[in-house]
Amino acid sequence: MGPFRTLLCTIAALICLVFVAERAHGGGVQVDLELVLAVDTSFSMDYDEQRLQLDGYVQAFRHPEIIAAIHSGLNRRIAVIFVEWGGTSFQRIKVPWTLIDSEDSANAFADILARDELVSLPRTSLSGAITFAGGLFDGNGFEGLRRVIDVSGDGPNNQGRAVTKARDAVVADGVTINGLPVLLKPGEPAGFFDLEKLDVYYEDCVIGGVGSFIVPVRNRANFAEAIRRKLILEMAGLQPRLLAAKFAPRRPRIDCLIGEKLWDQWLGSQE
Repeated sequence: MGPFRTLLCTIAALICLVFVAERAHGGGVQVDLELVLAVDTSFSMDYDEQRLQLDGYVQAFRHPEIIAAIHSGLNRRIAVIFVEWGGTSFQRIKVPWTLIDSEDSANAFADILARDELVSLPRTSLSGAITFAGGLFDGNGFEGLRRVIDVSGDGPNNQGRAVTKARDAVVADGVTINGLPVLLKPGEPAGFFDLEKLDVYYEDCVIGGVGSFIVPVRNRANFAEAIRRKLILEMAGLQPRLLAAKFAPRRPRIDCLIGEKLWDQWLGSQE
């Protein structure tokens, strides 16, 4: 065997080894984004809010702008899972991991969401939702350039470990957490657990990771638009999770344990 042919065989063998190593490491379908939609269905979300929220996701996945955002990526496809959450022990997978790479597959995802019933789950554990969502990536059959948890909610964490600890643990794994704080009751009498500055709470205590952001929902008429805008931003993002940078933490502008303290105050008032 001549030296040139030997060199070619060596190169071919190395390529095969790299391919095998990549398959052993990942072995999943290559996508631009692995996205967990973690949606608040706790008792504090009334029926109308839940209906608006679910319909907003259904409409979003039927919208041509969503398809365009998906097709703007390198692989032109994403993987999505839809999770409903309440307290620490209450998480429900509404739609399992699904590959979306076309208008048909996006509509099929929306169809499943549309025909399922609404549920209400007790308590509000943002930390439980984030921890649960963070555990859904490994072994899901996909290998994404980015991993994102998109968490919605209308109140602060009031059960389980501190939300900042759950956030920091997930972000350390290269996952980005984005938020959809729901503030739909301006001018109405505040409930015991309502937080006027929920958007600030989400910014300082909930979201994290490279390129993390919030899209607040401030009125019912714009609920669907806010959901669609948030999804487009997530699907069109270009920063791979492997390039995640660590940023120096800043002092929160709000008490990140406010939800737990409100719960304790409420319990004390019941005695």
